[in-house]
Amino acid sequence: MSEIFAMQRANGDWFALDHHGRLRVPLFHSIQDAMIVRLRNFGLLVFKPVLLNARFLKEIAPLPGEDAVDFCMVEDPFASLNRGSTMGRTQLALLIHRPLPQSDRQAAETSDDEGGTYAKCA
Repeated sequence: MSEIFAMQRANGDWFALDHHGRLRVPLFHSIQDAMIVRLRNFGLLVFKPVLLNARFLKEIAPLPGEDAVDFCMVEDPFASLNRGSTMGRTQLALLIHRPLPQSDRQAAETSDDEGGTYAKCA
């Protein structure tokens, strides 16, 4: 399973872009890619990369009056955040729920036990 990260603020808000009137959450293949994007975009300095899990999909929702939330996988951390493969909630759920290889299960269980806060996208 490849890990997928999104950017979250300390107060629980998730970073999302306005993309033609819809919210778009940039996703990253690695924590290193997310940190590169964070350093290149001043507004992201208050966010940190967070490993996504099933709880993220349950709780992320658009603000009242906003359309649905889209997701975009950022392939190149040096390119614009608007450039990326767009995916829907169902497609992302399949990636998040993909079974872990046996060697990675213990590490994932340990990181899930650390807890964390998850909030609606704002």
